[in-house]
Amino acid sequence: MRRVLITGGAGFVGRHFTRHFLEAGDDVVVVDPVAAATGGVDPDVGWPLFDPREYERFHYLRQDCREYFHRNPHEHFDLVLHLAAMVGGRLMIEHNPLAIADDLSIDAEYWQWATQARPAKTICFSSSAAYPIRLQREENYVLLSEDMIDFGDDIGMPDMSYGWAKLTCEYLARLANERHGLASVCYRPFSGYGVDQDDTYPFPSICKRALAGSPDEPLVVWGSGRQMRDFIHIDDCVRGVITTMDSVDDGGAINLSTGVLTSFLEFGALAVRACGYETQVRGRDDRPVGVFARGGDIAKQTALGFQASISFTDGVESAISQLRDRSRA
Repeated sequence: MRRVLITGGAGFVGRHFTRHFLEAGDDVVVVDPVAAATGGVDPDVGWPLFDPREYERFHYLRQDCREYFHRNPHEHFDLVLHLAAMVGGRLMIEHNPLAIADDLSIDAEYWQWATQARPAKTICFSSSAAYPIRLQREENYVLLSEDMIDFGDDIGMPDMSYGWAKLTCEYLARLANERHGLASVCYRPFSGYGVDQDDTYPFPSICKRALAGSPDEPLVVWGSGRQMRDFIHIDDCVRGVITTMDSVDDGGAINLSTGVLTSFLEFGALAVRACGYETQVRGRDDRPVGVFARGGDIAKQTALGFQASISFTDGVESAISQLRDRSRA
């Protein structure tokens, strides 16, 4: 049995990791203030897919992780998943960039705490937003590989304040290893999705609009709809971390991606088809677009023994089925 700390554990990603480690028999401490617009859910309100309170080894503190670090400077854990961050989809990234800059404080205080508490291993969630945006433009885009961010030479221009914050966390992880011998690995997830994701993210939003739609009305997606993302199911994200986390200790990065790009127009068409009808899918140019194409190279993941196994088509069909069942309940 391990002692596991999950900062931001009440959020979308954190809930799935909490479930994994509880089912593995570990002692899990979740610290999360459930900040507005982050998708966090208080366990007492009810988590969408399971109730962690049914596990006696589940411990929850509704608290900012920075406060927790100050109060518990020497608390030891076998594993820390540092997921705490101000996140909320593209709207927050583009319209509230200074709120996201708060992540710099969260990450700085985490690594300062870690030098005292010395967790045996840290798993940090960075982001594909850390990659240079020059490699994600319509006229010049490629699948993004881990070595395209070089802290010794060229890190490029990341995606707004969110990308800068994630780059800084990765850099601090490397310094923590070099100066203090702290073991960690940084994951760069691409467009993670799941049925229990907050509606500020495109996946549940588009699926729900498709389910509520009809052949008589077009399905509207943000931007031109031609922009493309690498969608990876949250179950694959969890499996990717568990499979590869012991392979890197020096703060190095690993993608969580499928290597497959899907446009939002294609996504919309998949969603309405899964609902059993056909209709036009069109864009809405007055909403945030982001970069044109963001997909992750899978070579390193594959070499470390992981490949995503859930196709986006299957993920969409499964989500539509679950959402339909809930609406009938």
